Amino acid sequence: MIKTVMWICFVMAMIAALAYVLMGIGVLKPGNLSDGSMPPFYYIIPAFYVAMGVVVFLRKRWLWIADVVIVAFTIAVFYAMYPDQPDVMWSAPGLITKVAQVLMLAGLIYLLATYKSGGSKNLSGPEKTALDLPA
Repeated sequence: MIKTVMWICFVMAMIAALAYVLMGIGVLKPGNLSDGSMPPFYYIIPAFYVAMGVVVFLRKRWLWIADVVIVAFTIAVFYAMYPDQPDVMWSAPGLITKVAQVLMLAGLIYLLATYKSGGSKNLSGPEKTALDLPA
């Protein structure tokens, strides 16, 4: 299950990166933003999402925590930047990126809660997790 969630997080990161690239080159238009008002981070964020998708496979809790903070910050900034522009929030690119980010965030939180620390190599069988209570 952990490997599956890692792959889901990776795919969601790639979807978000692709959506930002498509917004940056003008294929996807987020609401009524014109090319002149497109924020410059549409060209920078895809690289970060590719990196965040790759580090999921490194199985380092501190990297997952950093990913959670970055994704949550990105979602919060989006809603802080466009509170009065529902056409941007409900546009296809807005929905695509936010759905991918929320699913990635949920997967990362799941990994943080269930992945056995200590570098366990057995990812297929039942394992003790952070959620298990001592008997």
